[in-house]
Amino acid sequence: MANANAALPFLDTNILLRHLTGDNPEHSPRATALFSSIEAGQLKVHINDVVIFETVYTLERIYHQEKRAIRDALALILSLPGIILPKKQRLVAVLDLYAAKNLPFADAYFALAMRDLKTDTIISFDHHFDRIEGIARREP
Repeated sequence: MANANAALPFLDTNILLRHLTGDNPEHSPRATALFSSIEAGQLKVHINDVVIFETVYTLERIYHQEKRAIRDALALILSLPGIILPKKQRLVAVLDLYAAKNLPFADAYFALAMRDLKTDTIISFDHHFDRIEGIARREP
């Protein structure tokens, strides 16, 4: 049996950004219409972790959005059944940790990846790992 998701299109970061920011009079309404189709169950699309990373980075650094607002917006998008993403629940947990502990997104991602790997020690100079319960940081 063929993979039912194999022929689905891949959604680029710029579509997420145009939808979330509404900053482009030509592209933003089209991106939002696409998300309406996804929400209505008329369309399914693939995304991956890199799309989420790039979206978080751009919203935070370029658009100066707060982490909680970014988390809320992306968690809502990830909740759509038409968004096909491996380990979707882990990304939602990463977004929660990122906002709750005021961490860089990558470090929140590493913390959840470590839990999946069943390791509790990270070798890092970054002190914000000290704020994550269950993770021991050590320096080289």
